[in-house]
Amino acid sequence: MVSQLESEKQSTIIYPESDGQPMADNTKQFRWITVIHGNLSWLFANDEMVFVAGDLLWYPVEGNPKITQAPDVMVIFGVPKGDRGSYKQWEENNIAPQVVFEILSPSNTQKEMSKKLLFYNRHGVEEYYIYDPDKNQLSGFLRSGEDLDVIDSMDNWESPRLGIRFDMSGEELQLYLPNGEIFQGIEQIKEQLQQKDEQLQQKDEQLQQKDEQLQQKDEQLELLVAKLREMGIEPDELK
Repeated sequence: MVSQLESEKQSTIIYPESDGQPMADNTKQFRWITVIHGNLSWLFANDEMVFVAGDLLWYPVEGNPKITQAPDVMVIFGVPKGDRGSYKQWEENNIAPQVVFEILSPSNTQKEMSKKLLFYNRHGVEEYYIYDPDKNQLSGFLRSGEDLDVIDSMDNWESPRLGIRFDMSGEELQLYLPNGEIFQGIEQIKEQLQQKDEQLQQKDEQLQQKDEQLQQKDEQLELLVAKLREMGIEPDELK
């Protein structure tokens, strides 16, 4: 009876899918969130067991919906891609997001960011990156043992999990994919996808043309065989 009551209690707990806060406070913050999310999604597009999410509520503890955070971008290795209203860790083989990004806006306070750091430290994040686009300041933390430790220098830092590189030598952060290509904006990614679709379409058209040519050759061969037989010649006898 006790276990049944506990089960019914668990089933009535509501885990909201929104915290009522906007995804971004301004266009600059939104642009950075979408660029990081889009390029990481592109990077792991062919790996079905890497889930990349933006502004998605993460619940690490079953039964306590008050313990939650919505990282600007988070990457989780070992769980399948797919749509989710929130990330309930206990429903995902208890796998915590390994990499988290936060993009600062003027409204973010030091107290708020300190709480986020404590949250990510407590709940198993392996890499945590914070970028302030207004001040062009980047901070990073890497898990060592039980805690997230600050990364001394972020310039040319390479993420152990993602393989991406952070370049702070310019007027704003530049991010590079493992193949050396720079992170691109969403419009550029769309253009690349469109170009790939066009290339695939061209290949399909070429294959279709080859099929048509082969079909024409087969038809010509059949006509030749028919003419030979009209002349009383069996094509097999010519071999």
